[in-house]
Amino acid sequence: MNVEIINTGTELLLGRVLNTHQQWLCTELARLGHRVAKQVAIPDDAASIQEAVAEALTRADLVITTGGLGPTSDDITRELIAELLGVPLKTDPSVMAHLERFFAARNRPVPDNALKEALVPEGAIVLQNANGTAPGLVLFTAKRSPGNGKACLVMLPGPPRELRPMFTQQVLPLLEKEFGKEPALNWIFKTTGIGEAFVEQKLTMALKELVQKGLEIGYCAAVGQVEVRLSVTGKALEPMLHEAANIVTSELGSFIFSTDDRSLEEVVVTRLIEQKRTLALAESCTGGMVASRVTDVPGASAVFLAGLVTYSNEAKEQLLGVRRETLDQHGAVSEPTAREMAAGARERNGTDYAIAITGIAGPGGGTPEKPVGTVYIALATPNKVIVEKNFNPYDRATFKYVTSQQALDLLRRNF
Repeated sequence: MNVEIINTGTELLLGRVLNTHQQWLCTELARLGHRVAKQVAIPDDAASIQEAVAEALTRADLVITTGGLGPTSDDITRELIAELLGVPLKTDPSVMAHLERFFAARNRPVPDNALKEALVPEGAIVLQNANGTAPGLVLFTAKRSPGNGKACLVMLPGPPRELRPMFTQQVLPLLEKEFGKEPALNWIFKTTGIGEAFVEQKLTMALKELVQKGLEIGYCAAVGQVEVRLSVTGKALEPMLHEAANIVTSELGSFIFSTDDRSLEEVVVTRLIEQKRTLALAESCTGGMVASRVTDVPGASAVFLAGLVTYSNEAKEQLLGVRRETLDQHGAVSEPTAREMAAGARERNGTDYAIAITGIAGPGGGTPEKPVGTVYIALATPNKVIVEKNFNPYDRATFKYVTSQQALDLLRRNF
């Protein structure tokens, strides 16, 4: 089934409102096995709305519009689509009754401008709005090109708190009845420590035969990680999905940190809880980002005992026990300093593990020997101290996040 989404709202194009509808609707439609082919955002004007809907109806079996059904002067989607399709608008008694109940519960009369929300295109299915006043509408209409059958046009209100329950409770059952259900099955692998190009290089040939049989593979690179998505449509292909997952696991090995959509910090905290181990942190150039990520995970208080941001050399000496000779001889950004930071954080806080980070976030402060982006990450365990040197030549925010990812992954790989 060909699906297109049209998001109306000048505020979306001005950047004043984040368009969350695309991701959410695409996810919900995928549960039925329906892939969205196109999504557009358009302003609240007659020409744009009618042009977008008319164009979508030349291709799509299902067209979904969001927004423009409310009481204000720029809410014109309903009227323009009725005009485009050549169907009259009539007051719907059920919607009118809903408006009266809604405003009576608030001890207010129905505003004059809200009356237009009760206008329904002739032949439309009304989707009652339990969380607002504007109803959703469903129309079945002929596609606007000869011989291509009918199309389903769904109009949804813009506010997410109204759109989402309306879609899940009323639209999805209607679509399943009308178009059937052939669910897409997905398996997502989250990796870190390996670039997108190398991930694809490892998997292209390994999965080639399965791709020819219907497996879909996708890659999504984000800061510090790469996601691999395996997809098939229909339960009959589920065994092939499991075969592909085994291949990905074999090829990517320890680079994979999650197959259940957990973040790296969730994986690390969960492992600490399971093993009844504790953690302390000593951060310099990351400014507490690792601690922030760890404490975002519910239950972290059971295993995370202390986080120190030792930005100055004096703080490294006083709070972590880093020796002045080490700082004078090797500098704050060095393997020996990182080693002593981690060991000191572990010993002074009585934890099983401690991570220490020291580096040059930039844009200044670099030298030919230690350019901006240089970072040392140390992990103190009950048996040893491991130090890794990395080079992250990014802007400060990206540097901090990538470094925090590397630090958490160093712990994950050394449990």
